[in-house]
Parts: sequence; C-alpha cells; structure tokens
Amino acid sequence: MTIREAAALLRERRASAMELAEQSIARIESLNPSLNAFLTITAGKARDRARQADEELARGVDRGPLHGIPIAYKDLFYTKGVRTTTGSLLFRKLFPAYDAAVVEKLNDAGAVMVGKTGMHELAYGITSDNPHFGSIGNPWNPECIPGGSSGGSGVAVASGMVAAALGSDTGGSIRIPASFCGVVGLKPTFGRVSRYGAVPLGCSLDHMGPLTRTVRDAALVLNAIAGYDPRDPSSSHAAVEDFLPPDDVSLAGVRVGLPENFYFDRVDAEVREAVHHAARLAEAAGAEVVPIRVPDIEALNAVGRVILLGEASALYEPYMDQRDLFGADVLALLDQGRLLRATDYINAQRIRRSLTREFTALWDKIDCLFTPTTTVPAPRIGQTTITIEGKDEDVRLAATRNVRAINLLGLPAVSIPSGMHSSGLPMGLQIVGRAFKEAALLRAAAAVEDALGAFPVPGTM
Repeated sequence: MTIREAAALLRERRASAMELAEQSIARIESLNPSLNAFLTITAGKARDRARQADEELARGVDRGPLHGIPIAYKDLFYTKGVRTTTGSLLFRKLFPAYDAAVVEKLNDAGAVMVGKTGMHELAYGITSDNPHFGSIGNPWNPECIPGGSSGGSGVAVASGMVAAALGSDTGGSIRIPASFCGVVGLKPTFGRVSRYGAVPLGCSLDHMGPLTRTVRDAALVLNAIAGYDPRDPSSSHAAVEDFLPPDDVSLAGVRVGLPENFYFDRVDAEVREAVHHAARLAEAAGAEVVPIRVPDIEALNAVGRVILLGEASALYEPYMDQRDLFGADVLALLDQGRLLRATDYINAQRIRRSLTREFTALWDKIDCLFTPTTTVPAPRIGQTTITIEGKDEDVRLAATRNVRAINLLGLPAVSIPSGMHSSGLPMGLQIVGRAFKEAALLRAAAAVEDALGAFPVPGTM
C-alpha cells in the first residue's frame, strides 16, 4: 500500500492508524526472520504513536499525508531513547538523547516509527552484508544482496513492511538499494535535507532521503523533511516548494538527456534496453530526447573514492585503536584512507570543482539525464566479482559506477524501477536533475513511472 492510498483510507475512516501499525508490525514479524531488514522493532512506541494519531485525526487535527503512516529509519539516524548502532559494534550501546532532524520533522508530520533498519557497517559499503548483525536478503531472492548501505530500508519498503523508510546516500546508498529491490529512492540536492543527528561518513558527500513505493510518495516525504536547519553547517537556505507531481503530469517540452558516453558502457544488455525503453516512453509523452556527451565521469568516480577515503578515515581515526570492533572490509578501507596524502585529497577536490563546472554546462542543453542506476541486477550475497559483457568486474565498483559521481556533484537524483530482468530481479532507471530543482525532477520521474505502470511487490507476480 502506498502512502497516498493509506492516507486516503485514514481520512475516509476505512482504516485507523492503529490498524496500519499492527499490519506493519505483523509483516515485520513474519518476514524479518528471513530478510533481516530490521535491527530494532519499536512495536510499543509505534502503537502509542498510532493511538495518538487516531485521537488527533478524530479531533480534526490533521498533520498532513504522513499522519498515521508507518515508517522506518536507517540505523544511523539518531532516535531519542532508541538504540542507534550504525551497523557497528562501536555504537552497539548507543541510545541517543535526541532525535535527528529528519526524525523530528517526520514526528511533527505524524509519522509512526516502527523500527530501525539494518545497513552496511558504518554505511561504508554497497552490499548490506554486515559481519556483526548478519546479511540482509533481497526480497526478490534472499540469496542476493539488497544493495547498500541502506539495504534494510530498501527491503522494508519493497516487501511491504513499511510505506516509507529513510536512508543515506554517500556514494549511491539510497539509489543502489532502490534499483536492486525495485523501489523508488530519492537523493535530494546536497544541503536540501538536514544531516543533523545522522552519523556521518563523508562530510562533503552525505545526503539524506527517502525510499518509497512510488515517486509521489517520495515527494510527500521530501515535503516533510526538506528545509534549512541552522544545526547543519551544510544546510541550504534554498526555498522549499511543494514537490508533489500532479496526477496528470506531462513531459511536454522537457529535454531528456541520453548519454552517448560512459553510462551505457559495460552495462547488462537488459538493463541498457530498459533505460532506452523509458526514454522512448518519455518521448511518446512529449519529451525531447537529446543525445548528449557527459564530462569525464570516470575521473569524478576516481576522485570520489579518494575524497571518501580521506573523509571517512579522518572521522574514525579516534576509534582505530579498537580494530577488533571493525569488520574486515570496512577496516581495510579505513586503513587505505590513513595512507592518503593531504595533497591527493586537495587535488581531488580541485578536480571535483572543475568537473562540476563542466557538468553544470549540460543544463543549457537538457533538463534531466536518464541513465541506468546500477549496471547489473543484484549480485549474490558474498559475491565479489560479476561478469558484464564477458569481463569480470569488482561488485562494489560495478554497483557504484553510475551513481557515485552524482554525490560529488551534489545534484538531485532519483532511481525508479525500470522493469524486471530475466533473472527475476528488478532493474533501475536513474534520473538526474538540476540542483534544487527536485520538483521538476520528480515530475519527470512520475511521468515515466505512470507510463511504465505500477511495479509489483515481491511474491505477487
């Protein structure tokens, strides 16, 4: 059930917030033992919040479309009095004294938290195969990864445990789970959503955003969480508008860029065709499809890895005497970052600025960019290499190839399901837009989503 569907039921008195909460809790209890999407289930608090929502709605107090809706938070968002592990043994006993900014805002909007979702350790990876809290299974095939680091949030939404979940995206970690799990994942513009109270990884790369079943549901969540926050030094004063696309959204006059270089190189053939099919649907809906060459994305990816190595290692330097508390893959990355020279980090930031200027020039020619979100469907848990067009590639690099650069650019991007692969796993379309133009980005995404039709829930095909 989507947020909009559930909200309509609540206002028509055909369902109560308590009933929605109980359905969510029951589904978590049924599916979580096999999927491991949730680290913490807050059933008691959820029932209290749902009861409050029902009482408010009965009195005519309506906090908006999220009032009474079950949601979940990636376990790096501070939740007052509720354990926040960041998927790490370092913080296994952390019970924050305050809520993250996004939690505050969603509480104000009347949302009902049912729990905290599992993730890749410290948000530093793309598999959500966690050595401390266990692997998270993809709901389409539990032997496959859900993507990371917001894997639990993607699984929770895709499997119908919740209508929406919050995630973080440093190098694709909202969009990759969205692609692998068959849901919508929105990374807003850098600075659009406050990062206050979210455990950081890369200070110049971290973005916060929602995973939902539909584009319009993602817009509703963004409406609730966007806006300036003086507690976050990176927070933007950019004006917040209504991001919800209309039901009769049109692509007339929209210029859709279809890359001629990089984004369709070394990509699974079905994934490639799904994006081209989406472009044809956009053209049929009135868009102009513009073949375009993009700047050096490979260089952006390279400097992105350097910047993240430096920022993450600087952040966790105080904990490096507790090496036994880190998983092997995260520890290896942190050790690499400690070997990085300051000159490498500074030069990476210089290249970042130069390529950002080049990318910005694209908006003179197009309004949004269509690419595959991930180059392949979800690999299997524990798989370290994957074969694309006859060549073996590292799973981590292949999964992040098309998404990492957008974090460096700080641009808004959304992943929507583009179809089902012959392997029985979802594929994703990434749409990238101009900075702080999420409303236009979501209108384009909603139009394509409408043309493609509703994506199924696992177990219903």
